[in-house]
Amino acid sequence: MNSLKDEVKFLFSGQGMPYEKVCIMVAMIVTIFISVLLNGNIAKDADVVVVDLDNSAYTHELINKIDASEYMKVTAVLNMAIDPKDLFYQDRAVAVIYFPRGLEKDHYTGAATNIGIFYDNTNTAQTGDIKAAMNEIVGLDNAATQGDVGSTNDSLKGELQLAARNLFNPQGSTSNGETLGFLFFFGSMFFTFATIGMIPRLRLTHQLDEILLHGTPWDLAVRLLPYGGCLLVSWMVGMAVLRIWGDLIFSGSLMTFLLIQMFYIFVTGMLSLIFGWTAANPGIASSRMIIFIPGGFILGGMTGPTTFYAPWVVCFSHVFPLTWEFHFQRDIIARGATLGDISQVFGSFLVYMGIVGILFCIRFYTARKALLRHREQETNRKNQLQELAADTGR
Repeated sequence: MNSLKDEVKFLFSGQGMPYEKVCIMVAMIVTIFISVLLNGNIAKDADVVVVDLDNSAYTHELINKIDASEYMKVTAVLNMAIDPKDLFYQDRAVAVIYFPRGLEKDHYTGAATNIGIFYDNTNTAQTGDIKAAMNEIVGLDNAATQGDVGSTNDSLKGELQLAARNLFNPQGSTSNGETLGFLFFFGSMFFTFATIGMIPRLRLTHQLDEILLHGTPWDLAVRLLPYGGCLLVSWMVGMAVLRIWGDLIFSGSLMTFLLIQMFYIFVTGMLSLIFGWTAANPGIASSRMIIFIPGGFILGGMTGPTTFYAPWVVCFSHVFPLTWEFHFQRDIIARGATLGDISQVFGSFLVYMGIVGILFCIRFYTARKALLRHREQETNRKNQLQELAADTGR
């Protein structure tokens, strides 16, 4: 019983991870936040863009049917040709549907015609419902043409057919999506565990004061390099395993990906130092990892496509560094994007990195001022004690 009492006392002493608070926080986040996030079946409405080159009454009717589906939401109708990749790089759609010119004429004359549909298959789970819904819409249209109104038999052969193509990850590889996402998530999580307690450790060993008084923010940031190097090597090993024993297809430039990873690791490390700064010890600091790593895993497109979420959720998700990482993973590895293709996203990430850097510098110089003020107060207190002792001696 003494052992039990000692452990309970330690648990609530504040000397280690505040598990009693962390476990309640996790339960609150999972039950309340996710419930609000998915309220109203948001996850069923996948964004699709329609390229309507016919712009006829018949195509407008088809667009209304698509938008009425519980699985799709038409976010834009374009009357000019556009490369679907441009929309996918910006995460504006899960699928792009093409209506060719003369579709209405072919429909009423009985000529066979195809509707083109391009899928972003970087997340293999996201396109299944869309494919089923589109097959049903086409099946109902063909059934109506043949006089079988109301039939949901999508195997009916009619004049209207779907010509589908997976632009990315055509083999449906899980290594390019879910498995790779877990690799980056767990890598980021353990990198944060390793670095978030750095400031409390330096404080306990009395090294932090020396850095604050005579160093710069870089003297702290440079300590992230060995941890970042280990993380980068581990990711390379993981991707090599997926390439050799799995079905990973690295479609983009490895050098571009590694370059961006250096920026990502650095900004994640700075956030780790900021969040762990005020912790009394490394154990308490490690519990704060939950604040900024899991959020990116949940909202960044790993557990579901970002088009499933409300616009404010997508915007808010970019507070978390892992959201940006999943952008780069999908665009470079799965979609084969070049740096020019993702220049808008990468530029936004650099702004994000700059903001984090400014916050890190503010945290550093604020701590320096507080330390100088504390030392000045200590000096004044000592002088007062010395003066008091001198007066007493007289």
